[in-house]
Amino acid sequence: MQQGTLMRKVKSKSWKKQRYFKLQDDCMTIWYQSKRTGKTESAFSISDVETVREGHQSEVLQSLAEEFPPERCFTIVFYGRRGNLDLIAGSAEEAQCWVQGLRQLIEPRSLTSALASFTWIRDWFQKADKNKDGRMNFKEVQRLLKMMNVDMNEDHALRLFQDADKSESGTLEGEEFVLFYKALTQREEVLSLFQDFSEDGKKLTLLELVDFLRQEQLEDEGTEELAMELIDKYEPSETARARHVLSADGFLMYLCSPEGSIFNPQHRALWQDMTQPLCHYFISSSHNTYLIEDQIRGHSSIEGYIRALKRGCRCLEVDCWDGPNGEPVVYHGHTFTSKIPFREVVSTLGKYAFKVGNPSLGSGCHGWPSAGGDEVAAAWGSGGSPVGEQHPRVLTSPSTILQDLKHKILLKGKKIGRLEDTLDGPEDEAHDVSDDDNGAEAEEEKRRMKVVLGPSAPVMGTFDGSALQKDKETLAQALSDCVVYCKNVSFRGFQEARGHSRPSEISSLSEAKARKLIRDAGNEFVRHNSWQLTRIYPSGMRTDSSNYSPQEMWNVGCQIVALNFQTAGMEMDLCDGLFSQNGCCGYVLKPPFMRDEETLFNPSDPGSREGPGPITLTIQVISGQQLPKVSNSKEGAIIDPLVRVEIHGVPADQAHQETKYIENNGFNPRWDETLQFQLHVPELALVRFVVEDYDKTSRNDFVGQFTLAFANIKPGYRHIHLLSKDGTNIPPSSLFVHIHISK
Repeated sequence: MQQGTLMRKVKSKSWKKQRYFKLQDDCMTIWYQSKRTGKTESAFSISDVETVREGHQSEVLQSLAEEFPPERCFTIVFYGRRGNLDLIAGSAEEAQCWVQGLRQLIEPRSLTSALASFTWIRDWFQKADKNKDGRMNFKEVQRLLKMMNVDMNEDHALRLFQDADKSESGTLEGEEFVLFYKALTQREEVLSLFQDFSEDGKKLTLLELVDFLRQEQLEDEGTEELAMELIDKYEPSETARARHVLSADGFLMYLCSPEGSIFNPQHRALWQDMTQPLCHYFISSSHNTYLIEDQIRGHSSIEGYIRALKRGCRCLEVDCWDGPNGEPVVYHGHTFTSKIPFREVVSTLGKYAFKVGNPSLGSGCHGWPSAGGDEVAAAWGSGGSPVGEQHPRVLTSPSTILQDLKHKILLKGKKIGRLEDTLDGPEDEAHDVSDDDNGAEAEEEKRRMKVVLGPSAPVMGTFDGSALQKDKETLAQALSDCVVYCKNVSFRGFQEARGHSRPSEISSLSEAKARKLIRDAGNEFVRHNSWQLTRIYPSGMRTDSSNYSPQEMWNVGCQIVALNFQTAGMEMDLCDGLFSQNGCCGYVLKPPFMRDEETLFNPSDPGSREGPGPITLTIQVISGQQLPKVSNSKEGAIIDPLVRVEIHGVPADQAHQETKYIENNGFNPRWDETLQFQLHVPELALVRFVVEDYDKTSRNDFVGQFTLAFANIKPGYRHIHLLSKDGTNIPPSSLFVHIHISK
């Protein structure tokens, strides 16, 4: 159809509007317009689309399940916080056409940095080509330069334009624009580095490339084989590949590739020992996972679970409360947040929990629902049987979860009696239904149960039951029996825990109480976390869903540090940075000195760490490439970028330094500045690179960032591919740095 495909855009059960949707000729833009008015409502780029989901995979489409079959329904999911787009096609065939077409268009984006750059060029060309004639005159090129964050002398821009205009038509089209772009993006700093190792200045022979890899990149194993692989993979010239040489273009492609990234590519995969007890791992954990806004009036949505799970979260909260007709609902109790059916949450976990990591831990019931308890237990399935014949004297390891609890969920929560009663039969003891911390926040927290998924898909969650239910004896036995490895117990001090607690038990602490324990008994806290799980949750005062810094909790070995995943910022950058390694499985092995029950380590005293002395991290910030404009900036505005490097770790290592700012150049700024840091406990350090737009009259604006654990840094000349505030890629924006590590 010339005007596009007629589909229903759905926002609620009662809001269904017919719109014409059409993919533009550039295969990069989709617009849609009202059938009634003909007015174009909006447009979005394919580069904005993260994924496409088929069927009833949103609350809105689920509410319309009886009216529209799943074959006609699909959801377009965007990066960042942009709302999803729910659509209903006229037929199953039309729906499939759009689903498969969109998937093919978004699939290639992650292939190579070269392809990302090509897509980026095409995007900008389409934006600047105002009259849509497929050509660009010099005036349009000048407009494009402003859009691309380039403040260039007009005479120089005209020279580049005329050099690229091979047809002498006064316009650029096709290959001519590519030539203009290549001249514009000439990397002098990379070319200089290339020529330092190239005898003729035109190519790197195999031996010259080996020298570069050994001397600068510190690649000391299988270097010749690596050099051959890089030439075969990144050299664009077939002739050069046959001669086993690397051109300047191939050299740049290597430096921009995953092999040239600051992040050690070997650590992207599962690289750590996964046979340790569960308490020996940091576990990616979320707080009130169902909320995608604030804690008081925010929207509850299964989208919160989907986003958290896709982000590698292994500990979820499912706050389950009594609902109408005995059907449990999930929401933040005693608030005005919206509610979602518990069964929809369970269904969503079934679809997404095991796509990223291993089995899961689930935690939290604000008191189990007084009605429908057995139904809730049935919904979870038979997750309450212990693994093997032994009691969990040493809390199960992720490996055990992966092998023996694959596609199972572990529940953290209250329990009637002891674990031994469940396994060996009841004894003549009074029922024990444990509470958590003391105080108002803890009173709310004690009614929670969490869900934990193991490394092939580890997850924790919280259930909320009716807060009006005061009689502890009404806890449903079926639900109690599901709690095996993560029984909730009150924390009454480290000495009490050492004498009476079991490794299969877990305590939850507010951020304030955790900070006090860190301050007063840091070493005891580290020892406690070497054999038992601890969960930290945000203050009840954080009604805006803000976050506390997880670093101070990780410094004492707290495993389950729950954050509000819906809130972007430094805290979530640290979380993403830590868990982006090890296959993104949501489990990161703690350092050896934090796994020893007799350790002397105290984060406030770096000298208590056993092992080698401090190391020095030297970072030369060389240049930036194609930095994005600040959101909501004025038309024609160009950023003044600076780079800040932050160290997050034990108190003695906390530090930050920054470069000077470069005026009016977000396209290819050069800093050539050296920053240096001393790290006393590098095993716990995270390094965060932040690019900001300098403003002398107000707070600097965020441009991009990248965070990673120090253990994952590759030394040498490296590119840092920047992420947005929401943690999504912003290709081809990057920094070029040189990293040196010494003792």
